[in-house]
Amino acid sequence: MSDGKKLWGGRFKELADARFAAFNNSFKFDVRLFYVDVEASRAYCGALERAGVITSDEALAIRNGLRTIVDRAESDPASLAEADAEDIHSFIEARLVELIGDAGKKLHTGRSRNDQVATDFRLWIRNAIDSIKEHLHDTQTALVEFAEAHRAVVIPGYTHLQRAQPVLLAHWCLAYFEMLARDGNRLSEVRSRVNVLPLGSAALAGTSFKIDRDSLAGDLGFDSVSGNSLDAVSDRDFVIEFLSGCALVMTHLSRFAEDVILYCTTEFGFFELGDAVATGSSLMPQKKNPDSLELIRGKTGRVFGHLHAMLTTMKGLPLAYNKDMQEDKEAVFDSFDTVTACLEISSMVLRNLSVNAGRASVAALSGYMNATELADYLVRKGTPFREAHEVVGNVVMYALEQQKELHELRLEELTNFSRQISSDVFECLTLERTLSAKSVAGGTAPATVETALSEARRDLSERKK
Repeated sequence: MSDGKKLWGGRFKELADARFAAFNNSFKFDVRLFYVDVEASRAYCGALERAGVITSDEALAIRNGLRTIVDRAESDPASLAEADAEDIHSFIEARLVELIGDAGKKLHTGRSRNDQVATDFRLWIRNAIDSIKEHLHDTQTALVEFAEAHRAVVIPGYTHLQRAQPVLLAHWCLAYFEMLARDGNRLSEVRSRVNVLPLGSAALAGTSFKIDRDSLAGDLGFDSVSGNSLDAVSDRDFVIEFLSGCALVMTHLSRFAEDVILYCTTEFGFFELGDAVATGSSLMPQKKNPDSLELIRGKTGRVFGHLHAMLTTMKGLPLAYNKDMQEDKEAVFDSFDTVTACLEISSMVLRNLSVNAGRASVAALSGYMNATELADYLVRKGTPFREAHEVVGNVVMYALEQQKELHELRLEELTNFSRQISSDVFECLTLERTLSAKSVAGGTAPATVETALSEARRDLSERKK
């Protein structure tokens, strides 16, 4: 069987138009399924042998042939790139028949490309999830390292991009740590639904050969077998869930990128990107551009697009398999590549990022970010919160007119707004007190953040094991 000979040619008298053949061809991208297709074929060979469909000698020949195909591909990668095959499955079968003859033709007994592809793709995505989780782990590690190196630095916290309350820079880092932790947990949940074996469902109705699907699932590391053959070959929920998980990773990386881009601007000036992850201007010699982060932000839309495309593709497909579903491969492969690259670059940025602690501290001390502390002070003195809120609002208006921060006002000025204010008010308006007061679990108090950092380190260590 040559590469060009189709697995389905017996029904046809004439060759397909070359332009349609090229349009239909998926080898150029599904070649990435090469190793998992061989893995699944080896396991299926064992299932056929246990079912008495092939002899032990034939099974041995098939396994040896598959091993030779892998060895040749690894010693000469160009042989894969230059192959003239409809898809990777046709390529492997053709090579196998060339190597071992008729025994190779028996491997596909009771198997359709429908359940073969579904199995291969689940194996590939399962591996992809494991790989993404490793990259998530590295990015989280970089966040913790950055936080630990700058644990005393304070920056303004923002709502509506307006200065709100001061927070530790480490607290900001741990916010992204939490987001990526959820991404990892989410992908683990997706993996549990990916890890279901479709093989044995054949084209759509199930195979008529006595394949022990449970044993086959065990051989391939699947947790269970699919419960309905129609669903098994036409299901791409797992693809959509994987793409959704990728899209959320990119959402979080894009937000991180936007924060760092802003903090690197002259207007903010909290961070400076290292030369390793920045570019210059072809015209303006003073520029240091955050291209690494802008590309992360830009590539997020690309992954969103793949998710939307798959939802659109699947929404109107009748049962069971339809060729439309071939579109899932490029969407998944590109999303995986994009997420992996963006996680790597995010880790690289964190390890090539310097902090202007002085600039950040000055910003954290200005903009009336201790106003909430003054309101809380009044509440502790017995003032209802809504009344305290109004009082402090009036104080802020007065301070604006005087062009002073709250802690710069004299006691006599403050007592004009409330008789409950006394000299101890200035202690609560300090940056240290503003931070330390937020000692509730999950807050930005230094002691609380230290505990959170220790827990993050422990979590990383346990997951690494």
